[in-house]
Amino acid sequence: MDETPSVDYYEVLQINPNAEPDTVHRVYRLLAQRFHPDNQDTGDDGRFRQLMEAYNVISDPELRAKYDVVHEQQRRDRWRLAAKAPEAENDFVAEQRLRLTVLEMLYTQRRMEPNKPGIFPLDLEKLTGHPREHLEFTLWFLVQRKLVQRSDNSMVVITAEGVEHLEAHLDAPMHVVPATRRLRAVN
Repeated sequence: MDETPSVDYYEVLQINPNAEPDTVHRVYRLLAQRFHPDNQDTGDDGRFRQLMEAYNVISDPELRAKYDVVHEQQRRDRWRLAAKAPEAENDFVAEQRLRLTVLEMLYTQRRMEPNKPGIFPLDLEKLTGHPREHLEFTLWFLVQRKLVQRSDNSMVVITAEGVEHLEAHLDAPMHVVPATRRLRAVN
C-alpha cells in the first residue's frame, strides 16, 4: 500500500473505523449483493469494484493496519485549519476562510458520525487553533445566516443550508486531497 488512496474505504463500506471483522464481512456481503453488476435493479460495476478494493484492504489485518495509519493522517488533515493566509491578506479573508473551515469540520462530522453530528465549541477551538473569543464571532455569523445551529447540549451542527453553502464554495470535490484543497473566499 504505497500510494495514498483517494477514497475512504470505511465510507465505501459504510462502517465505523472500529468495526469488528465480522461486521466488515457482513456489511460487505450485503453491499456486494446490492451493487454486483448482475443485479439488474441496483447493480453498479464501478461501485462494486470500489467495494471489493475497500474490502480487500479492510478485511486483511496487515493491510488494514497500514491503511489505518494513512486514514488517521487523512482524518487529521481534514480537521486541520486551512493553510494560513499570506500576510498581504486582511482579516476579512482570514475570517471567511475560518467560516469555511468550521463548516467543513461540521460537514465531515455529520457525514462520518450521523448519530453525533455536532462538535462542541471547545473542540472547535482546539481543532482550528483559534481562541473561543475569536470563534464566537464566526459562530454568531454562521448561526445568523442559518448555516449552522446550536443544539440543546451546546454542540454546533451544520444545517442543510450550510452543506449547500460549503459545497458551492469549495474549489475541489471533498474526496480529492483534502489537505491541499484551497478554499475560496466568500461573503
